[in-house]
Amino acid sequence: MKLLAPRNTWYPLTWSRNVTRSLARHRILGMDLVVYRGEAGQVIALDDACPHRLAPLSMGKLKGDAIECGYHGMTFGADGRCVRIPGQPVIPQNARVPSYPLREKMGLVWIWPGDPALADPSLIYDLPQFGEAGWHAAEGDALRIETNYLNLADNLCDPAHVSFVHLSTLGNSASEEIPVEHTYGDRGVLVWRWIRNAPPIPLFAKYGNFSGNVDRWHYYDYVAPCIAVIDFGSADAGAIADPADRGKGLRIFACHFITPVDDNVCIDHWLHVRNFALDDADVDQRLHGDFRIAFNEDKEILERIEQVAQARPNVKCIRLAIDAAPQRMRRIVERMVAGEAETRASA
Repeated sequence: MKLLAPRNTWYPLTWSRNVTRSLARHRILGMDLVVYRGEAGQVIALDDACPHRLAPLSMGKLKGDAIECGYHGMTFGADGRCVRIPGQPVIPQNARVPSYPLREKMGLVWIWPGDPALADPSLIYDLPQFGEAGWHAAEGDALRIETNYLNLADNLCDPAHVSFVHLSTLGNSASEEIPVEHTYGDRGVLVWRWIRNAPPIPLFAKYGNFSGNVDRWHYYDYVAPCIAVIDFGSADAGAIADPADRGKGLRIFACHFITPVDDNVCIDHWLHVRNFALDDADVDQRLHGDFRIAFNEDKEILERIEQVAQARPNVKCIRLAIDAAPQRMRRIVERMVAGEAETRASA
């Protein structure tokens, strides 16, 4: 199956904290890359195959900002051009490997796999609360999930599953009969619901010290093709009349930045931004533990669904009202991919 993913967009590649002066192999959109930091601290990504015999450059040696292939010593600069062939003074024009535009933001390395001329850094996703006074950001993990990245995106456009999958952390039965609403645009979908005057979910019961029922919300904000940010929180029942005032309650942005590894694997780079316990490292770790439980629950069910789907390739699933937003999400991605194909054809 061909991976349905646009190229002219920014994708999360890995955590910035993982990129060092050592050569590391990363896979995205079915492409293998060698990634490292240059001497000035910049992140560099090249195709991980020497054009001579296809030896992985990640098996070579880093020399300054260049990589020496471990098979015959061909050396490639940070721009992918060959700068040395041992025993051969003339370097062919085609002795080069692809290089890719990269930027660092929100603790992540972002890569543009499409036309480099279109790689506008201002298009990288920005969460205003990240780094803003009154908010605290905590980096999480990189969760590998054996499923197509769009299946994870389905999950992250779907508040309804929380009432059944995450009862120990993020949900409870009070939300089961509450319908979800959504709006959409050219590049994204927003799905939400409010649960009024109900018991707090386990996570907020732990950190909010609520004495009674709460009003709580979920806003699932998907930005095509690979970003989902869940704005959720709680306040004492009746304390927030206007949904725009939800910053008055305990509020968390759970950010999911998805790397499509290939057609059958994705990586969920997750972090959270919160408006409470701003300087409490212990709360960071406790929340990380809660999120690991919840996100591994997603991983388990998504991977089992993938196994069943592969065993039953001809089954057509029924659609429910809650599927409207995920279907919108997929159509947005399909339009992005089709638009790129039309541009290439016209060129």
